[in-house]
Amino acid sequence: MTTIPVSLGDRSYDVRIETGLLARAGEVLSPLAKGRRMPIVTDANVGAHLLTLQSSLEAAGIASEAIVLPPGEATKSWAQLETLTDRLLELGVERSDHVIALGGGVIGDLVGFATAILKRGCRFVQIPTTLLAQVDSSVGGKTAINSRAGKNLIGAFHQPALVLIDPHVLDTLPLRELRAGYAEVVKYGLIDDFAFFEWCERSAAALLAGDPQARAYAIAHSVTAKARIVAADERELSGTRALLNLGHTFGHALEAETEFSAKLLHGEGVAAGTALAFAFSARQGLCSPEDAQRVAAHLRTVGLPDGLKAAGITASGAQLVEHMLHDKKMAAGTLPFLLACGIGEVFLDKTVDLKDVEAFLDEQPR
Repeated sequence: MTTIPVSLGDRSYDVRIETGLLARAGEVLSPLAKGRRMPIVTDANVGAHLLTLQSSLEAAGIASEAIVLPPGEATKSWAQLETLTDRLLELGVERSDHVIALGGGVIGDLVGFATAILKRGCRFVQIPTTLLAQVDSSVGGKTAINSRAGKNLIGAFHQPALVLIDPHVLDTLPLRELRAGYAEVVKYGLIDDFAFFEWCERSAAALLAGDPQARAYAIAHSVTAKARIVAADERELSGTRALLNLGHTFGHALEAETEFSAKLLHGEGVAAGTALAFAFSARQGLCSPEDAQRVAAHLRTVGLPDGLKAAGITASGAQLVEHMLHDKKMAAGTLPFLLACGIGEVFLDKTVDLKDVEAFLDEQPR
């Protein structure tokens, strides 16, 4: 087992990574259960993994209750939040209890927010079942639901008590979902680790094809990078954690344009947004066109969208910028952007003129 600590004082916790860990989860979770029932929140796509988890809990003498929600981004909503909190209250969840989030980023975000507000805060455990959730959303305590105005605008910082990652569960993940998760893997190389980006160029095909060593390395490296950044800037106050938003400002606008539907998965939006961030950086003379083209080429090679056309976006620059105006990072009428001086050299720019962004987006192929 690989154990990666997320060091946050009295909110510290471990991320444990091991193939086959889901089948041993009951043994690992027994100290947290303390004889109490552990509700499991999941979605309808995670049935096989739910049975494995329930069997493991039962073998450890832990009672459980499954709450199965609809799959998809639409589940991060007021309606499903109400459904979930009502059910947890019916089950008699107490502040010291632990709720298990078994699923991808949607389930993790929803359960994290529900437990943040239930009885003014109870505990939860992340067991992510998608690559995107394993390398990104399960770690760091950002929890939220979406609203009509935009993505993740209603939420809270609420750290899990423990994160259990079993790379074996990725064997049942559709290739499209794997690719979407890979967008968050390569992000760590693009931010500040050129050597890891080079590893991604060499190893992405093996990772996506199921190579266990490539997957284990990518997950552990990504989690270690995120844990370091979160420990340095838990609530995104110094700007360090903001680096993790590479591709997200553009990407969230694309997701909003598709109404957060399955037309564009979150990781696909991040990939297209990352390519756009590098292309915009090159247009502004911040990085070389060659670097921007190299990033776009890599994303294309692994089957991810590298811009508006590949993402199926036909909206005008003005329409996409309008979505950006609802971004939660807006401050004093200014929207910070993650731009690049080169691969592995990303920085936060708070001086970007949205008119320049609009013009740039209008120039992009549709």
